[in-house]
Amino acid sequence: MLILKSSKEYLWRPQPNKWCLLEIVCHLLDEEREDFKARVKHTLELPNEVMKGINPEGWVVERNYIAQNYNEKVLEFLQERGKSVAWLSNLNNVQWENIYKHPKLGDLSAKLFLVNWLAHDYLHMRQIIRYKYEYLKDHIDIDVQYAGSW
Repeated sequence: MLILKSSKEYLWRPQPNKWCLLEIVCHLLDEEREDFKARVKHTLELPNEVMKGINPEGWVVERNYIAQNYNEKVLEFLQERGKSVAWLSNLNNVQWENIYKHPKLGDLSAKLFLVNWLAHDYLHMRQIIRYKYEYLKDHIDIDVQYAGSW
């Protein structure tokens, strides 16, 4: 079940220079497709070939995240994540120690990419929870101090 949000909520920014919820969701979708899963897969299957470059910060503007449909992007992300989980679940005899020699970052293992994929999720979960908390505080005239301190 998808919980619908108003455009007022998913376009709200906690600060002018921070991403809105729509941009976060678009970022997560692109990262799911083109960064972590692709890099794990590449390092497992083609560790000696050059990896395709990415530009997560630039994609926000290049791909016009702000004009995307929030609900469609959430559904696309959930579908893509389902594919990733299925792919990971079906791996056999995984060579997690395979190394990709990055020209600037040095040796990066498939395991490193996998662990950082999870860490990236945690960072954005924290970001989204903080966003929701700040949105609530900003849009209600009731003190939320009773809930506890952030």
